[in-house]
Amino acid sequence: MPKTEYDAIVVGSGISGGWAAKELTEKGLRVLLLERGRNVEHIKDYVNATKGPWEYPHRGGRTKSMEELYPVLKRDYPLNEKNLSFWASDKDSPYTEVKRFDWYRGYQVGGRSLTWGRQSYRWSAFDFEANLRDGIATDWPIRYADLAPWYDHVERHAGISGSHEKLPQLPDGQFQPAMPLNCGEELVAGRLGKLFDGRRHIIPGRVANLTRQLPDRLDCQYRNACWLGCPYGAYFSTQSSTLPAAVKTGRLTLRPLSIVSEVLYDRARKRATGVRVLDAVTEQTIDYHAPVIFLCASTLNSTWLLMRSATDVWPDGLGSSSGELGHNLMDHHFRAGAEGKLEGLDDKYYYGRRPNGFYVPRYRNLFGDKREYLRGFGYQGGAGRDGWSRAVAELGVGAQFKDAMSQPGGWDIGATAFAEMLPNHANQVSLDQTKKDKWGLPVLKIDCATGENERLMRRDMINDMAEMLDQCGVKNVEPFDYGSFPGMGIHEMGTARMGRDPKTSVLNAHNQVWDAPNVFVTDGSCMASSACQNPSLTYMAITARAADFAVNELKRNNL
Repeated sequence: MPKTEYDAIVVGSGISGGWAAKELTEKGLRVLLLERGRNVEHIKDYVNATKGPWEYPHRGGRTKSMEELYPVLKRDYPLNEKNLSFWASDKDSPYTEVKRFDWYRGYQVGGRSLTWGRQSYRWSAFDFEANLRDGIATDWPIRYADLAPWYDHVERHAGISGSHEKLPQLPDGQFQPAMPLNCGEELVAGRLGKLFDGRRHIIPGRVANLTRQLPDRLDCQYRNACWLGCPYGAYFSTQSSTLPAAVKTGRLTLRPLSIVSEVLYDRARKRATGVRVLDAVTEQTIDYHAPVIFLCASTLNSTWLLMRSATDVWPDGLGSSSGELGHNLMDHHFRAGAEGKLEGLDDKYYYGRRPNGFYVPRYRNLFGDKREYLRGFGYQGGAGRDGWSRAVAELGVGAQFKDAMSQPGGWDIGATAFAEMLPNHANQVSLDQTKKDKWGLPVLKIDCATGENERLMRRDMINDMAEMLDQCGVKNVEPFDYGSFPGMGIHEMGTARMGRDPKTSVLNAHNQVWDAPNVFVTDGSCMASSACQNPSLTYMAITARAADFAVNELKRNNL
């Protein structure tokens, strides 16, 4: 029989789960790390990491057969033959859409830490105070000052490259040297700095790619193949960073292919006692026990698990006493901005395939600016030269055509906004008992949509970038709005939010479930608002902070 007693259980091995496992084991706890998907071993299982396009049957693209098997994943870029194994099966793990919600999941050890975009930005004091200031949803129970030392902590270990800018809306951090802007981006950044009263800035993207080596990890090789798994360990993932640290302690047990179906709850003690696990292969059930449980299964899966737990006490699940469990689902809306042509740089090129771009920090509804909507957006973009594929539509032939295609194309520059979505009680998930997954478990029903505030914001997202490019001398500027549905940003947040009052929130200031203080939830489900910055760095900091608190409380016999 396998060992079933541990000091702590961590559910999920992605960005948050990896950090929970690292912090808890390094603080002396014997930890069981449970992952519903297969194991992916660092380097060994990055089977496509060094392949060229010509080595794929369909040059890395997609087929009709793939589209039939992955009806959700096909809606955007994730569906391709290069890293299909890093995405969950739509067939095995379906869900119900009341309104369109593009749920792109990664079920394997490492989760989506293997495929994330690695953009790593701190939230600011403005973000943690926004709900209170605007009278929206519920106030965050923490402030930037509470999280700042934990941002320091996780940045040093993860390895975040970036530049120091002294912008209050985008705090600086413990950075490795930034990946420099290329000459096209520098040109526009210099011009932009002299416009708009100096309130709009183009800076290097802050990214979890090493520019200096860390122990057992090499610096970035500028291959721009991060999403295939990095054999150099140059970008932060569970496999390259937190899992090796946890394994090194000798106190980690990793069990993949283990679907946690329920948190076990003792109603007399008002504590969780462990979790029930369904083996994904044998479909046998086993219970594991620990005095501390961290739910890090990703936003919607952690909430699904809470909804299935302690239903003999609360019909809607563990953490539902406030009526907020499953509500306030958020994502970033994006795919709106502008692009154009740069002139005067035909004799210049750039180094390698930098896996990064530039960032324009938020400036709307700050420092005296007031719009007809709340909150704001930042831009992510880049400049580069057109490659040979620019000629595909021309169907050219002959020697002159071939010579022309051997030369770099013209310079382009553009950016899309990533924008905040307000928390809204009506945006919710629930259990759909009429539809089952491969293992006979009920699936989630998702009812979520953007609202009027987001619609109003999108006009500025488009027009502002067009205005910036035009005033910076970019030619043939074309605004765009390709539309954005919740889920597409792959930044799901909310549904088990933190708060100050058990009547209006699921978790307290230390990520403890109000109804079971030895259960901690530290993935995106804990977020009380979405800000406009990519959220993963904040998940890391929140998880490390909660783990430290949990160990101290365990030592005091408070759990």
